[in-house]
Amino acid sequence: MSSADDSAVSAADVRLLFAHLVHYPALILAVSGGPDSTALMLLAARWRQTQKRGPKLIAATIDHGLRPEAKREALAVKKLARSLRIEHRTLRWTGRKPKTGIQEAARAARYRLLAQVSRSVSQKANGAPILTAHTRDDQAETVLFRMMRGSGIGGLAGMRAGSLLPGHAGEMIELLRPLLGIPKSRLIATLKAAKIAYAEDPSNRDPRFARPRLRELMPELAAEGLTAGRLARLASRAARAEAALHEAVEAALLKLAPAPWPERGPVVMDAENFCGLPDEIGLRVLERAINWMGDEGPVELGKLEALYGALNEAFEGSRAAAREAARFRRTLAGALVTLDKGGLRVERAPPRGGGRARPASKRP
Repeated sequence: MSSADDSAVSAADVRLLFAHLVHYPALILAVSGGPDSTALMLLAARWRQTQKRGPKLIAATIDHGLRPEAKREALAVKKLARSLRIEHRTLRWTGRKPKTGIQEAARAARYRLLAQVSRSVSQKANGAPILTAHTRDDQAETVLFRMMRGSGIGGLAGMRAGSLLPGHAGEMIELLRPLLGIPKSRLIATLKAAKIAYAEDPSNRDPRFARPRLRELMPELAAEGLTAGRLARLASRAARAEAALHEAVEAALLKLAPAPWPERGPVVMDAENFCGLPDEIGLRVLERAINWMGDEGPVELGKLEALYGALNEAFEGSRAAAREAARFRRTLAGALVTLDKGGLRVERAPPRGGGRARPASKRP
């Protein structure tokens, strides 16, 4: 692809961006009317017109009911979609809106509604893939945002070009980001060259939200060398490391506690072998077991690190004293972690206050 960050996306670029999607029966394009998603619809239409056979394209616009301009923007997307020979649907987020966390709630509602469109157009159990217009700039912001939140390597890997979106009754819908390596400036240049207008959502500049504040910092960071391209490269390298760590964790689990794990537990491991693992691998093995047995959602990294450190300290202390391992017993995220007589056990924590425990529903 062209290396110039301000050049329009070429026909050759388009072929590379969408070539892997030709065998899908249908694709859902998430189009808000902003520059990125409008460019996604334009480029997808151009690609589809060059194919004798290929997927049906359906543009979906979500009206969150938060701005009076949203209805007009949805109509503009519909008009453009018709000119590009793309079917269009508008879906509305109805009901009461939360007073706090509105962006997170709107995002959840958006994907829920997109999943409805996906299911409605596909004959397959998992629905049609959903394409979003996340760009290299979005990837850079995501990395910065996760740095700010103290994320680990997995978080610094940013967004993936392809992931899974939980659907209805256990189905998993593909969520694809074909423009993740493209700078936003190239998409805007593409729209200008095509003389296509787009909308600007004022919430993208609202300083009350973290991402717009980060966006404002990007030019200053770029002047110091921390460009969107370098942040995206960091994400790519972190993703490479994350993939290697995943393989190492799988190998460690195969040795320490092979699947299938019992639904009600416990998961039992040899303490000597567990504590001999490299810290990052041991931490992830413990995380996997806690998330399997616990019933309070994914464990927080900081709390997991504290428990892991205390567990290793207890084990090393018992070895230094040349006696059986001192009893270690802690709960985290609804799981009980016990070190006793050389064995490490992770099981469901007793219910608090005598209540009934919820059933496990994860997979190792």
